[in-house]
Amino acid sequence: MDFLSLLTSSLWSVLMIAVFFGGSIFVHELGHFLTARRHGFKIERFSIGFGPAIFKWLGKDGVEYRLSWFPLGGYVALPQLGDMRAIEGGEAPADKLPTPRYGAKMEVLVAGAVCNIIFALALACILWGVGVPTMSSLNTTKIGVIEATVKRADGVLVPSPAAEAGLQAGDVIRAIDGKAVDNWSSLVQTLAAGSGRATDGRPEAVVTFERAGASSQVVIHPVLAGEEGFRTLGISTADDMGIDQVIPDSAAAEAGFQAGDVILELDGVPMLSRESMTAAIQTSAGRRVAVAVQRAGARLELPVAARLEKNPDGSPAYRIGVRYRNELILIHPNPLKQLADNATMTWRVLSGLVNPNSDLGPSKLSGPVGIARGFHQTAQIDIRLVLWFTILLNVNLAMFNLLPLPVLDGGHMLFATIGKLRGRPLPPGFIINVQTVFVALLFTMVLYVSFFDVRRIARETQAESPAKVEPVPKKAAPAAK
Repeated sequence: MDFLSLLTSSLWSVLMIAVFFGGSIFVHELGHFLTARRHGFKIERFSIGFGPAIFKWLGKDGVEYRLSWFPLGGYVALPQLGDMRAIEGGEAPADKLPTPRYGAKMEVLVAGAVCNIIFALALACILWGVGVPTMSSLNTTKIGVIEATVKRADGVLVPSPAAEAGLQAGDVIRAIDGKAVDNWSSLVQTLAAGSGRATDGRPEAVVTFERAGASSQVVIHPVLAGEEGFRTLGISTADDMGIDQVIPDSAAAEAGFQAGDVILELDGVPMLSRESMTAAIQTSAGRRVAVAVQRAGARLELPVAARLEKNPDGSPAYRIGVRYRNELILIHPNPLKQLADNATMTWRVLSGLVNPNSDLGPSKLSGPVGIARGFHQTAQIDIRLVLWFTILLNVNLAMFNLLPLPVLDGGHMLFATIGKLRGRPLPPGFIINVQTVFVALLFTMVLYVSFFDVRRIARETQAESPAKVEPVPKKAAPAAK
């Protein structure tokens, strides 16, 4: 990538982060601000970010508006909800202001999350109309490949849990531990957030799958694999095996393959992934094989012998000479389903984090650095994916802020409710001390997860380095098989 292209893409990413990440924080705080103003609360400050101000101004309404240096969130300074001067600054003592009604407090506190959901719903409606680009292989839970072995997080190769449990290519996974999954991302995330544990301490998952129209369940013991140590079964998704183009004068052209054919089998073995087809062609080593295809609803068998050709790097590879059709598809998910799916997955992850039997931990979360990375990656692909990521972020922000933890909106709601039940507010000194401790814990957590975000980015950058690219054939290069 030349310098101008790199600069342009970087500026575009920065713009997307500012508009949609910053916009999500702004929308949340705007909800607090507008609701507090409607109920007549004293509003000292409206800040996007924490810490010293980059710039600020005093509005005619007496509110200080500012953009602060640390973009870890934002706040609306409302002394009547609790004395937060030690954290947010401010001068108006809460005891000289009228005490607001309990109901008004709760409305103000929940308004930020409500506005995040409204914002997410608006974006979801846009995606419902224009469509979300995705890979067809990610829009299914059909198994394409059962790996023979899986490399654990410690680098040791072990038998694939899926193979040991008897799963087969072509099985469609319907649920993990009784929780429904309807695409590959939800399958992977639900498995990773699982908390099943066998009596001997091994991870355990109950997989519900469909085979030949019949539903079955099997108990599987996932292994912790990859750099992050996520639960893994040793499976990969099924691909779209439709042919987009037959290379002229190729072995496939001579055998009678046509554009639009869908590859079904090779020598009676189902071919559900491009990776499997590539491996089978290499194994054939030029021997004539029978490839079953579907054409206009009919099944045909076409004998073909792959030809030995050269990859761009000069290494030999057998090919029959077809190009698969683009796996990129547009889906139009219902807006409410988009929100429900994101909320469900967020809840599963949060549940996994607090469950001692889960293998999830704070190091697997993403902080501001990881969120910015997500915006950068989606911005380089398609702005519709930026909208999709923003919906996910807003649902996360809404649910996270309603957790009953001091500093968060849910913590303020908890303090207000305790005060309501005991007939008098909690002591201001107690609230200040608890809030201060949790602010320190929150910022420590942000630094902790940001460290792992940076490490992930460094690892991904190293993996993408041209010096590390392995020669084809492999799944990422499906053209000309």
